[in-house]
Amino acid sequence: MKIAAAQMTCVPADIPANVARAASLAERARQEGAELVVFPELALTGYELDTLAGDPGLWTDADDPRLDPIRSSGIATVVNVALRTAGPRPLIASLVFDAAGAPLTAYAKQHLYGQEADHFGAGGEDGRFELGGLRFCLAVCYDNHFPDLAGRGAADGCRVHLASSLHGTGGGMRERATTYPGIARDHGMYVVLANHVGPAGPWTGCGGAAVWAPGGALLAEADDRTPSVAVADVAPAGR
Repeated sequence: MKIAAAQMTCVPADIPANVARAASLAERARQEGAELVVFPELALTGYELDTLAGDPGLWTDADDPRLDPIRSSGIATVVNVALRTAGPRPLIASLVFDAAGAPLTAYAKQHLYGQEADHFGAGGEDGRFELGGLRFCLAVCYDNHFPDLAGRGAADGCRVHLASSLHGTGGGMRERATTYPGIARDHGMYVVLANHVGPAGPWTGCGGAAVWAPGGALLAEADDRTPSVAVADVAPAGR
């Protein structure tokens, strides 16, 4: 199957605008033959931590009608949001929908970075789902710096590691260039990175959404300036 890694420039704290941008990228991915598209960290709001902490209206859940344009895009999606909880803090979480818009799973970021811990709760369970005969595991940005997370996915039979992230220019570019091919090499999985491009809260996203093969070879990569998708084929083990 083909999988798309999306990179987008978010409108700060504007869910309808970002849903429209994500739906447009999902349509582009579908036209290129992809059956699944992955979006970056906090794709529906941008990386606006203080604003998110102060406005529960920016929190979402799997049945939020504001997500309908993404759910009806005709392609499976991994959409990272500020996930509403029963408590006072949201989670940074990836919601996974199949091509018909039905929820498959949700995964909450386990390893919070810096100021995130002041505003969000941390997840406590790994994320898994199956689609098109493949098993997938999920991670969000800083999670990818903890090898045991990807290792558990590989040990659980996952073939593809999906990362919704924010890497900026400068040091973030170096992290991006080493972390994700390293996961592919060390754990024998395909790795799909979705990233921001352009302004992203206090950062400037460096783009470079990409897909790496098991072993670390680069299969597809977006540029450093354009909202777009990078599409590559992934195959079951032994093929």
